[in-house]
Amino acid sequence: MGFLGIFSKEKKENLDKGLKKTKESFFGKLSRAIAGRSKVDDEFLDNLEEALISSDVGVETTLKIIDRVEKRVSRDKYMNIEELNVILREEIESLLEENGSDENVIPFDFSKKPYVVLIVGVNGVGKTTTVGKIAAQLKNDGKKVCLGAADTFRAAAVEQLTIWAERAGTPIIKQKQGADPASVAFDTVKSAVANDIDVVLIDTAGRLHNKINLMNELSKICNVIRKVVPDAPHEVLLILDGSTGQNAFMQAKEFTKATNVTAMALTKLDGTAKGGVVLGISDQFKIPVKFIGVGEGIDDIQIFNKKEFVNSLFG
Repeated sequence: MGFLGIFSKEKKENLDKGLKKTKESFFGKLSRAIAGRSKVDDEFLDNLEEALISSDVGVETTLKIIDRVEKRVSRDKYMNIEELNVILREEIESLLEENGSDENVIPFDFSKKPYVVLIVGVNGVGKTTTVGKIAAQLKNDGKKVCLGAADTFRAAAVEQLTIWAERAGTPIIKQKQGADPASVAFDTVKSAVANDIDVVLIDTAGRLHNKINLMNELSKICNVIRKVVPDAPHEVLLILDGSTGQNAFMQAKEFTKATNVTAMALTKLDGTAKGGVVLGISDQFKIPVKFIGVGEGIDDIQIFNKKEFVNSLFG
């Protein structure tokens, strides 16, 4: 299953399966909200609001969607559930489009070589696993990938990334636990240049207990890799656990304060009914969601496709 190619039938099936819990939860609540009604009234809008918020779309984004629905309904004279589904679908898709989520996302600019990506996020969100899965799929698509184990703080982080590098069949640059992360990043980028690597994925420490330390560490990493590749890093990819709902919002808020996040990946959407978090985070932070995780398999990380996501959500 190609990572960078067309959205295949297999990808669609994986996405449908991964969003099943969110879809069932949201549309169950939506059906109850609309049962027996022939028009949109205040009570219906309150129920729709509850359905969106309980799917972790977030309050601000929910109110924005409700406002759009109200305007459409007053103009289009909504009368039945099929028409409401169309309105909701169109407004959610429009919202994603406004927030930089293209249905034909190219995750990395392969004209820049090596394309250097810093991976950030707290421990436990699936950060290292996501790095490994992205690396494996890029390798399968014929790209030369190198991993950098710059999370030297967490016990076993280097070993975990090494296992993923072996699975993906990609080289990894590492040092012992406790080593200087910037030194690892420097060695990684230097090796990538020497070996004609297409994409460099650098795993960084997943902690936020002290934002000053986090900022200083990431700034140091950026400074040293620019000695080798002057315009690097080309991407700072924030990994968030979609199953944590509002906690993912808080992590996004803290990381975007601490560093210049340029893209996001939402993991573990298959295990939760909170898939609406993708909509809320995209809307609130105006940062494109580039990847979503919809299962545990190595192929279950997908490039986020706005149109297919909405199609899957609405069936």
